Amino acid sequence: MTGKIQVQEPLLPKHHRRLSAEESSSSGGGGRRASVTGAVFNVSTSIIGAGIMSIPATLKVLGVIPAILLILFIAVLSEVSVDFLLRFTSSGKSTTYAGLMGESFGRAGSVGLQICIMVTTLGTLIIYLIIIGDVLCGTANTVSKGVTVEHLGILQEWFGTHWWNSRTFALLFMVIFVIAPLVLLKRVESLRFSSAISILLAVVFVAISTIMAISALWAGKTKTPKLVPDLVNSSSYFELFTAVPVIVTAFTFHFNVHPIGNELNKSSDMVSAVRISLVLCATIYITVGFFGYLLFGDSVLPDILANFDQNFGSKVGSVLNDVVRLSYALHLVLVFPLLNFALRINIDGLIFPKSWPLLASHNIRFLSLTFFLLAVIYLAAIAIPNIWYFFQFMGSTTALCLAFIFPGAIVLRDAHEISTKKDRILAGVMIGLAVIASSIAIYTNINTLVKKDS
Repeated sequence: MTGKIQVQEPLLPKHHRRLSAEESSSSGGGGRRASVTGAVFNVSTSIIGAGIMSIPATLKVLGVIPAILLILFIAVLSEVSVDFLLRFTSSGKSTTYAGLMGESFGRAGSVGLQICIMVTTLGTLIIYLIIIGDVLCGTANTVSKGVTVEHLGILQEWFGTHWWNSRTFALLFMVIFVIAPLVLLKRVESLRFSSAISILLAVVFVAISTIMAISALWAGKTKTPKLVPDLVNSSSYFELFTAVPVIVTAFTFHFNVHPIGNELNKSSDMVSAVRISLVLCATIYITVGFFGYLLFGDSVLPDILANFDQNFGSKVGSVLNDVVRLSYALHLVLVFPLLNFALRINIDGLIFPKSWPLLASHNIRFLSLTFFLLAVIYLAAIAIPNIWYFFQFMGSTTALCLAFIFPGAIVLRDAHEISTKKDRILAGVMIGLAVIASSIAIYTNINTLVKKDS
C-alpha cells in the first residue's frame, strides 16, 4: 500500500482505509506505527476477557486433565487459523478479515463474516457488563447441594442494600461515566496503555487466586478436584461438549487480528505477537482454572467471581476477595472498548454504503452508533441473568465460525492458489472438528433447556 493508513477503520473495505497525508495528520495518526509489545498487549487483551471467568467451571465439567489438554489444543488450533488468515491476507489485496472472506466467497462471505463478528462481539460485551454487575451488585440466588446461597456484590457488602447500588442503577452509572469515555476513542493504538493495564490486572487476579488456593490447600480447606470427568450415562458424555464452546469463546480474538496487525510494520511481527499472546493466555487460563477449581471444587460457579464473596475466616481473606473481584471487573472495563471497536466498525460497514464518509470522521454517525450500542448492551445485561448459556451459544455458533470454520474455508477455497496439501488437511480437520463439536453442544444445550422447562 502507498501513502499512510487510516487505522481507525480497519474492518471496512480497503478503499475506505486510504487517506492522504493531510487527512492522516489531521486524524492524529501521523504515520506512527505500533510496536510488537503493544500488539501483544492488545492481542492478549482481546483473548483474556470474560472467558477466563468460566474456565474453572469447565474443569468441573471435564475434569482437570482433559480440560488442560483441551485448552492447549484450542490454543494451537487458534495459532494455526491465525496463520492461515495472515498468509492469505499477504497474498491478496484485502487487509481486513471481511475483505479476505469477500475475495474467497464474494459479498455473501463478507456479510456472513461481519454478522458473526457482530453477534460474537455484542454477546461478549453483554457478558462483560453482566459480570461487572455481578461483582458490584451480586448474582441471583443459587442452589448448591439443596441449600440456597445468596451471592452479594461488593456494594451491598460495603454499604448494605440501597436503591443506588441496585444492579440497574450501578450499571447505568458505570456505562455513562466509566465505559462511555473509553469507547469514544477512535484508534486501536490509543488503547495500548489501557490494554497493558488490563493484562496487569488479569495477572493480579490470577496471582491472588493462586495464593488463596495454595493457602487453603496448606490449611486443608480445599476441595478434591476431579482429574477426569464422571461418565455415568450417555447424557453425561454429551454434556462434556458443552464445555468446548466456552473454551473456544475464550480464545476467539480473530476479529481483531487485522486491526492490530495493520498497525505493525511487518506481518511477521503479528505472527510473533499472536504466538507470545497465546502462550501467555493459555498459561493464565490453566493457572486460574486449576487453582479456582481447587479452591471452590464442585461449588464453583459459571462466573467464578461470584464465588469470591465467601468468608475465608480472616480480614486478610475478605480484603483479597474484594481485590480479586474489583481487579477483574476493572480489567473487563478496559477490555470493553477493544471489542466495541470491532462491533461498531462492522455494523457501520453493513448499514452505510461505501460512498459515505469514514465513521471516525463523521461525528454524528459515530456518536449515535456508539451510544445506541451502549444502550442495547446495558438493557441486555440487565435482562440476562446467567452467562454460562451465553458462552455456550456463542462458542458453538459464531465464535467457532470466526476462529476455525471461516479460516479453514478460506484455505480450502484457495482463491490465491497458495494452499499446500498440509494446509488443506489441517483446514479440513479444523472444520470437521468444529462442526461436530458445535452440533453436539447445540443439541445438548437444547436438550438441557427442554428438560428444565418440563
